[in-house]
Amino acid sequence: MFELKTVAVRPDGCYSVLCLTEGPQFGARPFAVAVEHTFGDFRAVLENGIFRCKRDFYHAGGYPTYEIIVPGHSLVKFHKGNTERDSRGCILVAESFAQFGAQAGVADSAGGFDEFMRLAGGVKEFDLVVSGRA
Repeated sequence: MFELKTVAVRPDGCYSVLCLTEGPQFGARPFAVAVEHTFGDFRAVLENGIFRCKRDFYHAGGYPTYEIIVPGHSLVKFHKGNTERDSRGCILVAESFAQFGAQAGVADSAGGFDEFMRLAGGVKEFDLVVSGRA
């Protein structure tokens, strides 16, 4: 299971740390960061809760990924990207937070996304816990 822990919600995105849950005795191990698009009310598509994720394909990028099943939304996926402009509500996974001129974002998305996919291990489904959102 993975956990997405929100650390900041700003007009230029919802910033989180992506963790791998390693069991009750170890807790969650952070391994990547993420940014999601925020909308007019500074809210991302995902709210606090548990979401089922299913193996899928990101056609725009041409690579395998996972879709997050979100009631009332479709095609919410994990994928590569650097700023909220690269997302319509999906989770952009990367290695570090970064600044691109005046725009905040995340850097080394290819590395962070590849690590996420490796840790997911090709399973068909998993749960994603989202926390820290107001």
